[in-house]
Amino acid sequence: MREPNYRFFAFAFVASSMGLQMLSTAIAWEMYERTGAALMLGLMGLARALPVIALTLAAGTLVDRGDRKKILSITQIGFGLVAVALACASFAVAPIWVYFALLIASGCVRSFNAPSRGALLPSLLTPERFENAIAWQSGFFQFAAVAGPLLAGAIIAATGHAWVVYTITACLCAGAGVAALFLKPRPVIRTSAPPRLVDMFRGAEHIFREKTVLGALTLDLLAVLFGGATALLPVYAKEILHCGPVGLGALRAAPFVGAFAMAIWLAARPTFGHAGRALLWSVAIFGLCMIVFGFSTSFWVSIAALAVSGAVDNISVVIRHVLVQTRTPDELRGRTTAVNSVFIECSNEIGALESGLVAEWLGPVASVASGGVGTLAVVGFVALAFPALRQMKRLQETKLDVRRAEVEEEEHRGLGTEG
Repeated sequence: MREPNYRFFAFAFVASSMGLQMLSTAIAWEMYERTGAALMLGLMGLARALPVIALTLAAGTLVDRGDRKKILSITQIGFGLVAVALACASFAVAPIWVYFALLIASGCVRSFNAPSRGALLPSLLTPERFENAIAWQSGFFQFAAVAGPLLAGAIIAATGHAWVVYTITACLCAGAGVAALFLKPRPVIRTSAPPRLVDMFRGAEHIFREKTVLGALTLDLLAVLFGGATALLPVYAKEILHCGPVGLGALRAAPFVGAFAMAIWLAARPTFGHAGRALLWSVAIFGLCMIVFGFSTSFWVSIAALAVSGAVDNISVVIRHVLVQTRTPDELRGRTTAVNSVFIECSNEIGALESGLVAEWLGPVASVASGGVGTLAVVGFVALAFPALRQMKRLQETKLDVRRAEVEEEEHRGLGTEG
């Protein structure tokens, strides 16, 4: 936080994150109030995810070739415009399809926002401060993610209108877009060769070569795909816990309270000594928390389960982010971050669709609890399939360490196919 560059980045990040968390809480509540269907909450996730999956590889290539600062600023303004349109739609009680169209537009903006933000951060800091900065960034996000849902729930309860929340989101995103223009990143290597279709896939190729990164992303993709409960929180708030919009805000904020506390602890401690084991254990505990939350009928037990899930999930977030950024050449960071974004969107938003479908079929309790069991199974699978990840100690390993882990993984796969 001593570097002015990072302070501007942090302000933009907090403002945008808080606004978008407010928007997500408000639109989920409004959608469930108007339709009463858990499936609609899942379809919202699909609407947000499809543009990201379709556009992210092209977006990553553009980020690696263009001005990352300007792209980040433009995406924040884009979020603000989507929020203005949502405010108008909510005020006019527009048809549901209008909301889905705007969610798709938001997904298009997100496909460019994540690669530009992720690729820009390393050029704002010296390498030795990067891992600590990631922990602080995670803490800033958790703060925004706590404040955003709580504010959204309180505003909806006080005014009865979601459009007020969308208007505030528009202002916050506009402020983030302006702050991004003040960043002064150091120059990065960019290719001057004309773009080729194959260039878009170099980020994916890099990730599939880095087995520890691939294992971490696979773990996150499958665990959150099965274990996420966020999409069904409006159902729990209204039908199971009976806590209204303020309670919904608290439920959405609870994981981030735990994650914020964990981020502060991680920022103040030395780097991970056994990062692989820490990652696997954190995801296993996340799955157990989802099982507890799924069966809970107590508001405070639910809050506690979600808070612990957020704390352990933040360990996974920090480890995964540091792995992706520190093991990627600067000229590939936009494309690699873009692929990471696809993993995140698939896990979060397609996971929301899966939760909505299962809830529509078997009910919300079965959806969340079975997802927690699925997460535990995923941890076991990844631990066996990616021994290099399981045995990883330091996040920023030397080339010798990486090669040793790859050799051990090749030997493991060879033993598994003999006979």
